[in-house]
Amino acid sequence: MVKRSVVVVVVALLLAGPSCSGGDDTAGSSTTAKAATTTTTEEAGPGKVTVLVTNDDGVKAPGIDAIVSALSIRDDLRVVVVAPAENQSGQGGKTSPGPLTVTDTTTASGFPAKAVVGYPADAVLWALGDGGIKPDLVVSGINAGQNVGPLVPLSGTVGAARQAAQKGVPAVAASQGLADPPDYPTGVKAVLDWVDQHLATLQQGKLPATEVTSINVPSCPGGKVQGTVVVPVATSSTADLNAVDCAGTAEPVDDVSAFTNGWIAVSELVPTGSKTQ
Repeated sequence: MVKRSVVVVVVALLLAGPSCSGGDDTAGSSTTAKAATTTTTEEAGPGKVTVLVTNDDGVKAPGIDAIVSALSIRDDLRVVVVAPAENQSGQGGKTSPGPLTVTDTTTASGFPAKAVVGYPADAVLWALGDGGIKPDLVVSGINAGQNVGPLVPLSGTVGAARQAAQKGVPAVAASQGLADPPDYPTGVKAVLDWVDQHLATLQQGKLPATEVTSINVPSCPGGKVQGTVVVPVATSSTADLNAVDCAGTAEPVDDVSAFTNGWIAVSELVPTGSKTQ
């Protein structure tokens, strides 16, 4: 008897059709939209870390393509790309007034992306706002050119990462030393090493956004990088930032001395850029 009653109720509900969901097409559309949103969220999967990748060289630049290609093949990461439509190097943390124009595009190797007509910080603000993206980490780069010492405040790569941290999202700014071509594979490995070191904390949502990690990787004209050092940002420098000696023997006391002597320089920056580094 109980089973027959259940069948009758189910049949009645099916015959009732759309009226059971509110009686109009709008309610049905709303339900569909919610289901689609749930599916998108579930794509991240348990334990997956959502990484928003941006840059200041533009969405078609080889540096962002290199890091997106490496991050997107990992099963423990979900990658979303939102970057400036054109090169915006040297724009620091500038933002644009008013609404932004955003279009669908791809990176150089075809990964889906959003192109923002604006500054690097605009791309982050749109992604976290109108874009509806909720990343666990923002990776800005890989920039073509080092961002050490006096270059830090000017860097759009750093500016985008700082904007993310100001919004409460942990961020990494990755920059590759100038060369023809830049040694992007070494820069990619440096970023992946950082991600691996912090993966468990990112999966738990416990990595604080109180600082921005800046990674500067030399493109060695000869030899190879000497290793990785954690150093402060140089408050001033008269060094030739393009004169890199990967066999240098000087003690790496700041990001400039580390970088110019062939070390990967890892520095922690305050999010706003308003304090002494």
